[in-house]
Amino acid sequence: MMRLKALLFLMLLLFVVSPLWAGDGAPVSPGAGDKCPVCGMFVAKYPDWTAEIIFSDGSVVFFDGVKDMLKYYFNLNKYNPRKAPADIRSIFVMDYYAVEFIDGRKAFYVSASDTYGPMGKELIPFEKEAQAQEFLKDHKGKAVLKFGEIDPAVIKGLD
Repeated sequence: MMRLKALLFLMLLLFVVSPLWAGDGAPVSPGAGDKCPVCGMFVAKYPDWTAEIIFSDGSVVFFDGVKDMLKYYFNLNKYNPRKAPADIRSIFVMDYYAVEFIDGRKAFYVSASDTYGPMGKELIPFEKEAQAQEFLKDHKGKAVLKFGEIDPAVIKGLD
């Protein structure tokens, strides 16, 4: 009977602690020492451009822009070989106008505009497609893309 109670207690503890350990997948701000794994820049210096990937184990990787985040995403084997795309819980990017985190998988991105980020040419994220379309016209962008429409060739075209 005592073993059964101990086992039930451990199972309950596991269900309560596991989600706390893994985080809730909400965006977090980078600390002063967090560096972009792609370019090595300190991310906190560029809060308006921050992007991040949160993995299902609760670990977070910060980037100084969408372009570097997607370089990492498309070459996960190089930058983090212990992770797989299936391990990604959330992707957050900073909406250009609102300067708030938005879901990177639902965002609209303007490519090749005359607006530069910390690493030069950048994909500019927006929560609303209408804002992305307006920005495209105002800033001589090439296209408005959804997350699934971006591939390594688009990223290469920004370098």
